[in-house]
Amino acid sequence: MLTALRRLGLEVADLDSARAFYEERLGLAPQTGDGDAASTDTGAEAADYAVGATTLRLRRPTDRPRGGVHTHYAFATTPAAYSRWVQRLADLDPVEFSFGTTDSLYVDDPAGHCVEIGSVDRSGAGAHEHGGSDGTGEGDDPATGAAPPLTGIFEVVLEVIDLAAAEERYRRLGFEVVDRGDERRRVRLSGPVDLELWEPQLGIADGRGGLHVDLAFETTNPDAAVEAGAPWRTGPYPVDGGLRVVDDDGHVLTFLRPGQ
Repeated sequence: MLTALRRLGLEVADLDSARAFYEERLGLAPQTGDGDAASTDTGAEAADYAVGATTLRLRRPTDRPRGGVHTHYAFATTPAAYSRWVQRLADLDPVEFSFGTTDSLYVDDPAGHCVEIGSVDRSGAGAHEHGGSDGTGEGDDPATGAAPPLTGIFEVVLEVIDLAAAEERYRRLGFEVVDRGDERRRVRLSGPVDLELWEPQLGIADGRGGLHVDLAFETTNPDAAVEAGAPWRTGPYPVDGGLRVVDDDGHVLTFLRPGQ
């Protein structure tokens, strides 16, 4: 039903410091055009970055969707590039954690979002297209300072009040449960992006589930997606190319047709 994560919006109070972090430390290149430090469809001051198939939007809140507060989310990188990220971000004292076949590091951005970089991209697809400021590939380029590749966003953590109700809604939208917490109240679901649903708590590196997270998904039928996830707290509202709703926990979901 949902075929891609098109946008993850993050709330930032200081757009300049957030841009510096994502551009200088993570090597992301700002998109030119409508979303580049300009007015978005909500009138908010924002900056957009393409990471794989997803647009990461940093937004100073002036309207809805505000963008998620203290959101824990994860970038994909290749196993070969992961050690380079550890070196590149060493001065930020990253927390590292091994999940058996993959490793992740965690740092906080200037707005308090917990940024994970995980060595989950085994194919390396997109590494040259989307990685670094000049797309040169697997590691820092000594001549240019280009960052290792980030090839997509593979996980977003949402804070929910009623875990069972939230799980049931996202399963109706086509997500499948792949893991449940033993010691913590959490559920992991797989779909166009992995979603972790957490009751209020702290995770690895004191990451917290995001509040009123802004997520936009691609789907061939926005009406069917709205119907599948209903009832909603508010909406649906028409937007360019699709429909927007707000779930019971205040997360803003936009369902967009391909190419919109």
